[in-house]
Amino acid sequence: MHIIIKKHYLLYQGYKIKCSIGKSGTTLHKKEGDLATPKGEFKLGRLYYRKDRIKSLKFKMNKRIIKKNMGWCNDPKSKSYNREIRFPFNYKAEKLYRRDNIYDILINIKYNYSPKTNGRGSAIFLHIAKKNYEPTEGCIAIKKKDLLKILPMINKNTKILIN
Repeated sequence: MHIIIKKHYLLYQGYKIKCSIGKSGTTLHKKEGDLATPKGEFKLGRLYYRKDRIKSLKFKMNKRIIKKNMGWCNDPKSKSYNREIRFPFNYKAEKLYRRDNIYDILINIKYNYSPKTNGRGSAIFLHIAKKNYEPTEGCIAIKKKDLLKILPMINKNTKILIN
């Protein structure tokens, strides 16, 4: 079953959940730094979470605890572009271990993943929304309680369709 993103809603298994998307809306022609959410159908990758903030997690797919040295490369000059990395790192990368709570739980959306094209966009996640559903830099974001509600229903066959 597909998770469907339409405008500012996530639709999945009978739920209609408010979400935020990239500040520039959605696009078929994603570029690094354009603040847009890529349109298309994508597989879901690994779930990452902060064990110090999330005590119980029901999820049927691969998951990994976020450590202080973990990040995601968003530098098109790096061979590790659009991949999980460890700090220290010689290229630009986003920290996964953050002070705010938006990455307490995140799922990698396998956009520009296999094959990857450097510069076409990286670090596209389904993660926790900021207080007033502020726009993202290209990700999909929903409230923590909503993410926890749908996680047990997600499996290896679940894909995300971004319109």
